[in-house]
Formats: sequence, structure tokens, C-alpha cells
Amino acid sequence: MCDQHEFFFEFDKAFNHQLIEKFEASPEHPLTADVAPRRNGVYALYRGGQIVYAGKALAKTTLAGRLRDHYRKIVGRRGIRIREVTCRFLIIDIDWFVRAAEDALIQNYKPAWQGSGFGRHVPGVGRPGKHPSQWETEYPLEE
Repeated sequence: MCDQHEFFFEFDKAFNHQLIEKFEASPEHPLTADVAPRRNGVYALYRGGQIVYAGKALAKTTLAGRLRDHYRKIVGRRGIRIREVTCRFLIIDIDWFVRAAEDALIQNYKPAWQGSGFGRHVPGVGRPGKHPSQWETEYPLEE
């Protein structure tokens, strides 16, 4: 018997397709300190029309807190201005779906700042001998 008679529902493909469709239909906003609600979900930052970073907000962090953190990290940097950065976000209440949605955004868009040290929890920060991250080197603080 051939395998063309078998059906296996690929939940991840269906979820990812619907997520990306909904995400791309959501409005894009200038990145400000108070752009998002205090809810769980996923978000992406754009620069020059391209997604440069995707992240999630769970529990205590919230979309409002995470986007405010990113706003503060970008303000006062050389080589980038806050007016160049926009964002999109989706509110998602269930933690598992938030994690799956963040993964879908990263896998689909492969954002340039992902893994560059832009995110909130940069491994090794503050340790002696730790070199500045790629993001910190590319966009140093203004003096």
C-alpha cells in the first residue's frame, strides 16, 4: 500500500501559517515607550521595512515592558535613531502559544539582531573579560 492514503495533521505548519498571516495584518507602530498593552504576546521590531528582532512577553515582562526596554536600549545610540524603528505585536494569552509564536517569527523572518546581543538577557554580561556584544559594538552609546 502506498503512503498517499495516510493523513497526519501538521499542527505547527497550520499554527505558523495563521500566526504569520495575522501578524502581517496587524498594524505597524512607531516604537515608543508606551506603544503596547500590559499583556502577554509576541512582537517584532522593524528597521528599514525589515524585521530586525522578534521576541516574546510572558508573565511579569508584558508587551509594554519588553517594548519599553527596547525603546530605552535604542535611544541614545550612535548609528541608529528611534524614529527609524517600528514595531508590531500580537496579544496571546496562553504561554505555550506565546513561545511557539516567537519561534515561528524567528524561523520565518530570521531577524538580523537575533543573537546579536540586542535582547534583554545577554549571556555573560558583566563578567570580567566579556567583550561587548555585536549589537553594542555596532550601535555604541553616544557620549
